Amino acid sequence: MINKVEIANINTSKLPKLNAEKNKELFIRMKNGDEEAREELITGNLRLVLSIIQRFGGRGENPDDLFQVGVVGLIKAIDNFDITLDVQMSTYCVPMIIGEIRRYLRDNNIVRVSRSIRDLAYKVLQSKEKLTKETGKEPTVEEIAKDLGVEKEDIVVSLDAIQDPISLQEPVYNEGNDSIYVMDQVKDKKNTDENWAENITISEAIEHLSNKEKSIIDKRFFKGRTQMEVAAEIGISQAQVSRIEKNALMHIKRFYK
Repeated sequence: MINKVEIANINTSKLPKLNAEKNKELFIRMKNGDEEAREELITGNLRLVLSIIQRFGGRGENPDDLFQVGVVGLIKAIDNFDITLDVQMSTYCVPMIIGEIRRYLRDNNIVRVSRSIRDLAYKVLQSKEKLTKETGKEPTVEEIAKDLGVEKEDIVVSLDAIQDPISLQEPVYNEGNDSIYVMDQVKDKKNTDENWAENITISEAIEHLSNKEKSIIDKRFFKGRTQMEVAAEIGISQAQVSRIEKNALMHIKRFYK
């Protein structure tokens, strides 16, 4: 998807880019009934859609489909944007586009969720928003259940059912050039001491590592710790653990070449 130039019959390399001043001018013209200004607004902000659909890569979805769904979200945002508010257009459009794409992914998920569960989930979200406005704080599951007259267990099930699946390669934290991914948060129960010994002897390669690298490799791959657990044990940040682990693995790979 990242390297695809033509999406939905549109050459993305030639998409125009509008600045904030031009966007405002076109919005004013559009509100006065200028349809050409509306079309120019849509075309001039397609790069925003293109940048957003990159976040949904790796799910096996057709990029053309995601782009077209994202454009629907962009059009809705443009048609509903209030230029009198002190808000950047992109600030308003981004969540609208993301929301449209997520709805599409939920409705087309391989694991089908029944209509009744989805409907309940949307009612729960509406109730949550309403109660938050009324009380000034986020409601509990019990309060939402009481408001809707349903069992709290049904609420939990419905919300779980509409959650988007995420890739293990999706970054969850960045510190400088170091990224932490979802897979780094998962405890490894398979790479035990015995399994590694059966497949490859790495003791000699490990001897070439520093003491800190040895400790991290041991905890991560022989004792099945997550990076977060290792960081807490040895008193450094998770990003540092990630960096040291990657360097150690590179040293081991070079040793076997």
